[in-house]
Amino acid sequence: MTVTRILADCSASMPHLERRRFIRRRSVLWYTAIMNICVFCSANDIAEKYAKPSAEFARLLAAHKHTLIWGGSDRGVMKLIASAAQEEGGKIIGISMKLLESHARKNADEMIIAKDLGERKTLMLERADAFVVLPGGIGTLDEITHILELKKHALHKKPVVILNTDDFYGGLKKQLQRMADDGFLTGAVEDYIFFANTPEEAIEYLEN
Repeated sequence: MTVTRILADCSASMPHLERRRFIRRRSVLWYTAIMNICVFCSANDIAEKYAKPSAEFARLLAAHKHTLIWGGSDRGVMKLIASAAQEEGGKIIGISMKLLESHARKNADEMIIAKDLGERKTLMLERADAFVVLPGGIGTLDEITHILELKKHALHKKPVVILNTDDFYGGLKKQLQRMADDGFLTGAVEDYIFFANTPEEAIEYLEN
């Protein structure tokens, strides 16, 4: 397949691409699109075993020239990943909402304030080329299921990756498999979501 064909195929599947680059791996030339990656995570302070991989993923995202889209808060893990991406020279775009406007990060490259949670999720879907889910609470779980439900109805084909640090989402993975096995999920779990064990594995999946 020619480079021109690869560019056309990637552009068709990822409408918000801003830049393009080529990388060489194992003496083979791969095309890698620069993406807007939306990261779902918590605004709470969490244990180091979860915080460290979260920050590492944000640094990798920025080092690979991708843009971070996140919930816009300057608290907890949201603050952690925004700072990590900026320290690596990355661009960050926050999508917050009126209820949480006072918590919004002041030095984001762009900060969007949605009127409510529904509009916030819609804007995230519109702006993102891919989604990565870090360990989080009920809000994060809501965001995961919302994106997966839209994917089920073919309203988007964007990749969804869970960073399954310390098997945090092992229960969700098991539940999704049960749904598929018992006929409640159309298609295989792998058609909807990828579970990565490390930040490196998450980035590699998105780029390949």
